[in-house]
Amino acid sequence: MTEEAARPDPQAQIAGLVFALLLIDPEGRIAEANPAAEDLLGRSASRLIGQKFTDMVEIAEKRVLVRLHEPEAQLTARGLSIGTAAGSRQVNLTMSLVATHSGWRVITLSDIGQAHMEKSVEDTLPAAPSVLAHEIKNPLAAIRGAGQLLIRRLPEADRPFAKMIGDEVDRIARLVDRMQELGSRSSEPMEAVNLHAIVRAALTLVRSADDKGVTYIEEFDPSLPPVWASPDALQQVLINLLSNARDACAGAEDGGRIVVQTRFVSGLVMNVLRPGRSVRLPIELTVTDNGPGIDPAVRDRVFEPFVTSKKGGQGLGLALVRKLVSDMDGRIAHERDERAGLTRFRINLAMAPRNEQ
Repeated sequence: MTEEAARPDPQAQIAGLVFALLLIDPEGRIAEANPAAEDLLGRSASRLIGQKFTDMVEIAEKRVLVRLHEPEAQLTARGLSIGTAAGSRQVNLTMSLVATHSGWRVITLSDIGQAHMEKSVEDTLPAAPSVLAHEIKNPLAAIRGAGQLLIRRLPEADRPFAKMIGDEVDRIARLVDRMQELGSRSSEPMEAVNLHAIVRAALTLVRSADDKGVTYIEEFDPSLPPVWASPDALQQVLINLLSNARDACAGAEDGGRIVVQTRFVSGLVMNVLRPGRSVRLPIELTVTDNGPGIDPAVRDRVFEPFVTSKKGGQGLGLALVRKLVSDMDGRIAHERDERAGLTRFRINLAMAPRNEQ
């Protein structure tokens, strides 16, 4: 076989692209769509082809819409909010002309959530937590001991004040533990994991703590293969996400509602996580709630440490979730669908190697 014959043809190359690619005819209809476009837009190629691009993708930005309707226009738009059958997304969009065919254009869409995960998590983690944790814990232990001595020596009426010292010390110690975990450079060992077993275990724990009248709905794909993950880390990720979703939607007028969905992403989803290495992430887990969503002022920084809009929150939970997902070579993204009033956290994970299944 010659080298030319062994080389993948253009169709195979396009099918393997990590970003969505659409061929648009002179009338603005979709003529071709690669697998990544099917995943991003939430529709199969057979349902996309022949439809107007602007009917399949809702765009509120008027300047972008004007350019899309100009037959000879080229376009680059970053951080563009779009609505699709799969929900609201933030994407980078490009539109290029096909030089050999007048009026034909190629549109690419790349999910910003994926681009964010390509940056090493360690780049955004503070170095201070791991350095300061040891220095903080030593005096905390001494303060706790002093508080316990005071409880024994004080009159009964004054003991609640001494107990308050111990309670506050315990609260600070828990915070330091979480900061230390966030700053850790180590990760848990990976193995083949039954995703649905982990999800159900996390659901049981969250419900038993306090369901606050929230309804939990499971939409599982029973045919999913095992994922490659750390069972403990994955369960911690789900407990954090489910707890946040429960707290967010507990006061919803029509009742709190959380949907946990799993599915196999048909297109090729890849995420550059380490220098020179890409990982295929076809197994998707989504946690959706009908709460009011995250404050728009911090929405773009929701995975950063110490960023929170939650009253009394410490801003460490989602930063830790992001670190744990990254340690498992996964990807996590957040999106808000204002039309449906839904907040989604979407996790993509790798399949377990065949010899581990």
